[in-house]
Amino acid sequence: MTSKRQLEKSRKKAEPSRDEFKKTVWDYYHANRRDFPWRKNINPYRVLVSEIMLQQTQVSRGIIKYKEFLKVFPTFSSLVKASNADVLTVWQGLGYNRRALYLKKAAEVVVSEYKGKLPDTPELLMKLPGIGIYTAGAVCAFAFNKPVVFIDTNVRRIYIHHFFNDKEGITDAELIPYIEATLDKENAREWYSALMDYGSMLGLKEDNANKRSAHYVKQSKFEGSLRQVRGKILKQITSTKKQTSKKELQKSLKETKERIEEAIKGLEKDGLIVVKKNTIVIA
Repeated sequence: MTSKRQLEKSRKKAEPSRDEFKKTVWDYYHANRRDFPWRKNINPYRVLVSEIMLQQTQVSRGIIKYKEFLKVFPTFSSLVKASNADVLTVWQGLGYNRRALYLKKAAEVVVSEYKGKLPDTPELLMKLPGIGIYTAGAVCAFAFNKPVVFIDTNVRRIYIHHFFNDKEGITDAELIPYIEATLDKENAREWYSALMDYGSMLGLKEDNANKRSAHYVKQSKFEGSLRQVRGKILKQITSTKKQTSKKELQKSLKETKERIEEAIKGLEKDGLIVVKKNTIVIA
């Protein structure tokens, strides 16, 4: 029977050196670099839009909507001047519509408090509406080329795959020392792009390493979910005359009265809509 000491010894043997690991990632990236619009004409606003937009969104869908969004709202000031209804109309199809309004609110703070210039530290970025620790770190790296440590799905997958190949329940805290030790401090932007591309490739493998993360949560199905009903309601409001009624929703969506009521309450709680008697409008 294999002893615990032997297992530890074999793990150390299998674990690549930091230099070997970095070479693997760079080699893959240089041979398979993906061509995304947010990697061109980089500026803080465009990076912020891409990072918020790509949360829980397929990259292929994100590319289309990113281009559409920037065409209508190319700057912080143009986004600030827009109505919530206009922003949600352009955002339509991405889901998690709160992100759109968070982005608009963040733009308002940037314009009013920072003279239109996005802050360049995680601490200040996390004070903006809808900006968490991951987004703050990603913006610092991609917009300002700062060597900030952050973890997303792809980053997590890579480090578990290479450095924790026989362990379950790995926490992000265990990954951070490895991420810090391998971070390219002179070229953080390109390094994280390399990690994203390499991690995406690993995600296509059957043995998805993220399943061994302590933070792994299987995403619920969208089809038939309450999220889908919420999206349909917002689509009806934004694609018609910017308002609708519960009666019209029940007729067009072919959902039960209870499901529509539940979806409306959720949208209202999230500040996406306002219900005035029988009329529903964008907040």
